[in-house]
Amino acid sequence: MSSTGTEQLQALYLQMCRIRWTEQALALLWRRGLASGEMHLGIGEEAVVAGVVGNLDDRDAMALDYRSTPALVARGVDLTSILLEVVGSPSGLCGGRGGHMHLMSREHLVAASGVVGAPGPLACGFGLAARTKGKGGVAVAFFGDGAVNEGMLMEALNLAAAWRLPVVFVCKDNRWAVTTRSSELTGGGLRRRLGAFGMPLDRVDGRDVESVAAAAARAVARGRAGRGPTVLLASCPRPEGHFLGDPLVRLTSAVGELAAEVRPLVAELVVRPGAPLAQRLSAVKGIGGKAAAVAVHAPARTSDPLRRAARRLPEATSRELAVVARREVETALGRVLGEAVSRA
Repeated sequence: MSSTGTEQLQALYLQMCRIRWTEQALALLWRRGLASGEMHLGIGEEAVVAGVVGNLDDRDAMALDYRSTPALVARGVDLTSILLEVVGSPSGLCGGRGGHMHLMSREHLVAASGVVGAPGPLACGFGLAARTKGKGGVAVAFFGDGAVNEGMLMEALNLAAAWRLPVVFVCKDNRWAVTTRSSELTGGGLRRRLGAFGMPLDRVDGRDVESVAAAAARAVARGRAGRGPTVLLASCPRPEGHFLGDPLVRLTSAVGELAAEVRPLVAELVVRPGAPLAQRLSAVKGIGGKAAAVAVHAPARTSDPLRRAARRLPEATSRELAVVARREVETALGRVLGEAVSRA
């Protein structure tokens, strides 16, 4: 690897560490009851986000899904303002009104939506604005594989292709749409669906930050040159499931602890009146099959994108970068916890 390549990897790894520690800080705030509602973490998506955002500059805009904090961190948004927003502080990024699912920063040309599929049409608007300005800007839309069955995303892909908009559509594929395997509800398959609009599609390993960065560089360059949109299909694990505390994940990782929760379900099999016994057994079988599928597709420790990137750097370098990122996040978290105590 060249010195330039090494420097790029170091920058990407540092960004990935910032993202990971920020997501862990969000988990801590949620577990302490300081952040309300479901918490959708982007752990496992660090390489995808860092690799794409690392190719953007101040001309470019991003439309995000409700796992928006990783992209905001990679964009350089102040960590303290992000964490304060998540706990509902008036000092937060959006005055405490957005929470973690609706984070926006006009200064950074970034907007998130809690509506599945919404980043697609929003990115088309950003892309049209960029082309009108004529300064070579591009727009990026981040969304999950479950969003591919949303009509507004299909319309956005079609519009971007028809108008040759400078948009990069980034699909983060973890094979699950909430609690349903995407393969069971996406007719024709994910790749054929996304590639049906005539634009280039680049499939990449979303656990390999250098591969993502290279693919994103090609897509961004294509948009800047006025050659139209591109789809990046990036496979990546999401070990926390759809949301923090996802019961399907807990079923596979802590079966013994869940015995007390499973026992009432089994007891209900013989309760009368109710559905026929065969129907009840079928339902329990379906639940068991779903849990088994989660176990089969659960990401192994070797799939961790941070571990992959760290192995390509000298051990001392990766350790030093991780410490730098952790200190930055711990400083921001300390400020947030301090404000929470003062408000209590």
